[in-house]
Amino acid sequence: MSDRGGRAPDRTESPSSNGDAAGSLAPTRSDSAAATDDDDEASTGRLVVVCGLPGVGKTTVAERIADHVDGRIRRTDVIRKELFDDPEYTDAETEAVYAELLARARDDIDAGGAVVLDATFAEGRFRTAARETAAEAGAEFDLVEVACDEAVVERRIERRDGISDADFDIHLRFKELFDEVATDHVVVDNSETQAETFAQVDAAFAEGVAADPDDRPTTVADAE
Repeated sequence: MSDRGGRAPDRTESPSSNGDAAGSLAPTRSDSAAATDDDDEASTGRLVVVCGLPGVGKTTVAERIADHVDGRIRRTDVIRKELFDDPEYTDAETEAVYAELLARARDDIDAGGAVVLDATFAEGRFRTAARETAAEAGAEFDLVEVACDEAVVERRIERRDGISDADFDIHLRFKELFDEVATDHVVVDNSETQAETFAQVDAAFAEGVAADPDDRPTTVADAE
């Protein structure tokens, strides 16, 4: 479905929901590469998905996580503008952007590196595809959902970095259409100070740090 014809452009990714089926999004390797699976060592890479509504502070959280896992950050906002000179924010564009995002992530983890994906991931199938990408590569996988009070989001969107085109109306649009995260994941609440947000990330990702259970970020189990 196009973003035109009465529906506000999503400015980040298509808000139409297609469930949790991964479809053809997970990158695949050639037959020759697959044939060497038995001989290859398991990947030592790590893939972290940071998802959430537009404007909640995903990039702030992603950057802190990247520091912990010594990983690079890949953003759909950046990839979209690399692929499309004049983005129209259609479903077809979104498919291409996520396919490219996961292909680059697969290259990163195949090389033994860590990568943090900073994207709305509004559709459950995109999150499933990311999880399958990590599993196929034998890499660690983490899913982090960033939450934030709506009033805080509205205020912060006015001070964005200019890379994302999402405004507060888009945030509200995605709030209605965002697929519930129905698998185990960490929730980071970015409603308060940056220090408080960082403390939640540190509790979840700092190896060897014994955090008080009451101070840990919320872990949500399967919703099924």
